[in-house]
Amino acid sequence: MNLKQLILLILLVVVLGGAGLLIKRHQSEAWRTQDAAMGKKLLSNLPVNDVSHLSIKQGANELNLVKKDNLWRVHERNDYPAAYQEIRDFLIKAGDLKIVQSEKVGPSQLPRLSLAPGQGSNAPVAVEFKDQNEKTLRTLWLGKKHMRKSDRPSPFGAEMGGEDGYPDGRYVKVGDSVDVAVISDALQNLEPKPEQWLNKDFFRVEKIRTLAVNFPTETNSWKLTRESETGPLKLADPKLGEELDAGKASGMLNTLSSPSFVDVSTARPEQLGLDKPTVVIIDTFENFNYTLKVGTKTNENYPVEMAVAAQLAKERTPGKDEKPEDKEKLDKDFKESQKKLEEKLATEKGFEKWVYLVSNYSLDSLLQDRSKLMAEKKPEATGASNAPAPPTVSTPPVAVPPPAPASTTQSQPPQPAPADSKP
Repeated sequence: MNLKQLILLILLVVVLGGAGLLIKRHQSEAWRTQDAAMGKKLLSNLPVNDVSHLSIKQGANELNLVKKDNLWRVHERNDYPAAYQEIRDFLIKAGDLKIVQSEKVGPSQLPRLSLAPGQGSNAPVAVEFKDQNEKTLRTLWLGKKHMRKSDRPSPFGAEMGGEDGYPDGRYVKVGDSVDVAVISDALQNLEPKPEQWLNKDFFRVEKIRTLAVNFPTETNSWKLTRESETGPLKLADPKLGEELDAGKASGMLNTLSSPSFVDVSTARPEQLGLDKPTVVIIDTFENFNYTLKVGTKTNENYPVEMAVAAQLAKERTPGKDEKPEDKEKLDKDFKESQKKLEEKLATEKGFEKWVYLVSNYSLDSLLQDRSKLMAEKKPEATGASNAPAPPTVSTPPVAVPPPAPASTTQSQPPQPAPADSKP
């Protein structure tokens, strides 16, 4: 080896050694940075109590949860009340999210982690926390889910532990920071889908007294009534030959005892068939009156408008044999009962402003034509043994002529000839 070659070799060793030191130093700094960030809160000092507007965006989809009149509402659903508990839980969780892993990532690596804006279906979910003056307090970017391999692959796919594992965290970024962190919560339900954030409390129909369904075609309409809370429903105006199917009628008593809805519609009434609705009218033994306007079923859902009124008694009518010592307790019970009914009325009146999309299984049993409520007629039995007897044909009696009357002159038997007498 000559001197020139030796010098080149030495220079190569120096260069490689320097590069190795730089890489090691970079890795050490990265690990120190990661170690320093690990366990810290992702959104440190987030003023949770000041948040009055949550904006959730992904690509062209957007959801705005806004606090108005001290009540959270879903802007994209005509300010329908939002699910307060879900918003509250998310805000508390957001303020307590902790970093599991952190590292600096260049712009070219952001699409791989679904953290680059404007990536269509691969776009991140952007969550903006704003105050009552619409000032942005924090912006959180949610990227790709962090997956953990499972020893036992699930048959239900990756989201439930399939071939790619199951989500045990998520890649996130705060604001314009170049640091990408991993958190231990996948935040899977944080999506810009308004229907997921609606308050699903709804009205309840109890103790039905009368139930009427008026169809656009009048001949399909019907009305059922009952005399007591435990009595059966009966057809109010039976026509000749009609017999109500008791089983179908009894099933209607609980149809609206706990109804629910899928979404709130923002379409115009005439687009939903509510300009020519089927009208359901219900009176209860608690003197509540419900009027439901039902439009045309689409995608297994009925559009429904609801109105409620009540005539609540102000005073209690004492019983005929009521004892004076029972009056105080009965009056107290009456007032407590009426107070609950007044609160129920006030709550349910709040549902009158919107059009609801109600699943067909909640209403199909109620929206039946009149003919389908009737009991099936049993077919007449056939067969020789049951054949009607032939009509009886009466045969007039045959007249027998009476015997001929006996003659008054009797014929004498012939007399023997007399013997010849000799002289």
